[in-house]
Amino acid sequence: MHYNFKTKGVCATKLEFDVEDGVVKNVSFLGGCEGNHKGLAALAEGMSPDEAVKRLRGITCGTKNSSCPDQLAVALEEFMKNQ
Repeated sequence: MHYNFKTKGVCATKLEFDVEDGVVKNVSFLGGCEGNHKGLAALAEGMSPDEAVKRLRGITCGTKNSSCPDQLAVALEEFMKNQ
């Protein structure tokens, strides 16, 4: 299932991902640091949504209260609630 999420409080403005057979796939971000997003996508893809949330939730970026990894965790949590 494909999911779109509008981020809050980070440089990226949107992220998208798929969850197929209980596994995160095709993670992509719009805006922000392309290299970091490619690395984050490569690490998160193949994980279950629960495992990705456990690893990414609460990570901050500089003085911001969130980060792109944290926003991916928030999006995955929202996705799981709506299933």
